[in-house]
Amino acid sequence: MADKREAGVVVIGLGRFGASLALELAKRDVEVLGIDRSPRIVQSLSGQLTQVVSADSTDIEAMRQLGVPEFSRAVVAIGTELEASILTASLLVDLGIDDIWGKATSREHGRILERVGVHHVVLPEHDMGERVAHLVTGRMLDYIEFEDDFAMVKTRAPAFAVGKPLGASGIRAKYGVTVVCIKRPGQDFTYATQDTVVLPGDTLIVAGTTRQTEQFAELS
Repeated sequence: MADKREAGVVVIGLGRFGASLALELAKRDVEVLGIDRSPRIVQSLSGQLTQVVSADSTDIEAMRQLGVPEFSRAVVAIGTELEASILTASLLVDLGIDDIWGKATSREHGRILERVGVHHVVLPEHDMGERVAHLVTGRMLDYIEFEDDFAMVKTRAPAFAVGKPLGASGIRAKYGVTVVCIKRPGQDFTYATQDTVVLPGDTLIVAGTTRQTEQFAELS
């Protein structure tokens, strides 16, 4: 079993994204070391994280003194200062952090972070904009896109599938998507099987390629 320090997370950059992430981790009883250059931001988060300090994340000696190398996971949440983001990510690689996440403000920024050794790159503004665009322009109730052109969509059951078992409706054969879960009004989601009969008002969670899930959602 991992000890507490190995289960903890270093969050560097406590702007809106970093602070939100750090506070959410803290709510889940995760040990969080928050680092930001701004004493004002550090003061505002004092007492809400396990430890929060004002320091220069591009100074390797400062990071060593704070015990950053003792953590196995770190998030570089610096957004607007591109140079500081890249230098900090590179420093974490040099310190041997096992699992490094980096916030990028653009795809180019993300590619640079990957090149210096960041294991996971997130583009929160881009991803949220893309997700909302799908919700606004389509008939999806929710939308999540993963790597390698794979997505999951929450959508209403199309009329042609109502009253039939999923295996008989031919959804997978015709549209290339898999119905993963189904929800009846007033009930919780349950895993779908080939024998599950779709009823009026049902909500489906379907998985497949981005294009296939988009096309299927338009049928609802």
